Amino acid sequence: MFEFFLGHFAYWLTLLLLCIGLYGVMVKRNLVKKMIGLTIVQSSIVIFYVSLASRPNATVPVRDPALPVEQTANYLNPLPHTLMLTAIVVGVATLGVAFSLLITIWNRYRTLEEKELLDKIQ
Repeated sequence: MFEFFLGHFAYWLTLLLLCIGLYGVMVKRNLVKKMIGLTIVQSSIVIFYVSLASRPNATVPVRDPALPVEQTANYLNPLPHTLMLTAIVVGVATLGVAFSLLITIWNRYRTLEEKELLDKIQ
């Protein structure tokens, strides 16, 4: 049983981070804390995809005379890693825009609490 948990450590870490991020998004009422929760959710998804693409004893997909090309299990698939690198860049850009919007909300309403903000808007 213990070997099962150790063998799937990346998936348990992903699940834990996903739960922490969803808790932050759903329960917290401060908009900055909600953004931090969304960032944690994004990180858990990136860890999940990268852990899916990893293989033990595999190498990068560059032709090596020692490894036969017909045995594809010897090589890693670079596509998930490339897509997650793109997801990280898009996530950082989106986070920057979100924080600039939060700064604008703070400058206009002087609060980042969800309930107070809704009261001031109406």
